[in-house]
Amino acid sequence: MNHDNNKEMFPIVDEEGNIISAASRGECHGGSRLLHPVVHLHVLNSKGELYLQKRPQWKDIQPGKWDTAVGGHVDLGENIEQALRREVREEIGIEDFTPTSLIHYVYDSVKERELVFVHKTTYDGPVTPSEELDGGRFWSFEEIHDNLGKEVFTPNFESEFRQIEHLLTV
Repeated sequence: MNHDNNKEMFPIVDEEGNIISAASRGECHGGSRLLHPVVHLHVLNSKGELYLQKRPQWKDIQPGKWDTAVGGHVDLGENIEQALRREVREEIGIEDFTPTSLIHYVYDSVKERELVFVHKTTYDGPVTPSEELDGGRFWSFEEIHDNLGKEVFTPNFESEFRQIEHLLTV
């Protein structure tokens, strides 16, 4: 795959996550400001490093930037846990993990509005980035701090990292 499927259908939700309608990816990412749910998984290893994915150049949002290990949309008809497990399997090839729910919040950007459900897990097995990504690697928290504000990471990752860093080290 070398482009996003703009016809993919997403649920449209209120700020509590209740489904109120549906819309295509193209509509959701085209400036409509329709609130749609997404899942994020932060993957830590036992050394306390954080795995980040590199977004490919063909992505419609923040191409070429480093981002949360797993981030994906909840498809119409899926619940949060189903979407999280599907996205983790698709993006980094992990099937056996135990997610911990951290927070949820509304992320606003020029192109879209997302209701983000954030999780973390500790994992030391193999990570196999899919063709949806341009690779990935584990970063120390010091490396992350050294690169904040330098347009290395997506704005969404930077904002979220600042909100949850204390929860990642617990």
